[in-house]
Amino acid sequence: QVQVVESGGGLVQPGGSLRLSCAASGSIFALNDVGWYRQAPGKQRELVAGITLGGHTNYADSVKGRFTISRDNAKSTVYLQMNSLKPEDTAVYYCNARFGVAVYWGQGTQVTVSS
Repeated sequence: QVQVVESGGGLVQPGGSLRLSCAASGSIFALNDVGWYRQAPGKQRELVAGITLGGHTNYADSVKGRFTISRDNAKSTVYLQMNSLKPEDTAVYYCNARFGVAVYWGQGTQVTVSS
């Protein structure tokens, strides 16, 4: 059974940093493209950053220069390093992982940026 588990969320002050992890397992296929999404209260879920199997990355304009997505293929884990956090980064962060042609979502991890 495929599992996608996010971790690393929490409460941080503006200007602080957090590192989210997305651990994916349980498929006979290798972990392919992965995306980090977020959803704030009353807003639609949006793509924050994505990374392909080959390591190509893309970012939402709102996080460019502050967030970095990376992956460890040996561990089937993708990371999202978030620096210079702002209150508007507050949201539930979700990992979207593709194995073969199937896509799976994690349960999400809450990130709250507040003083």
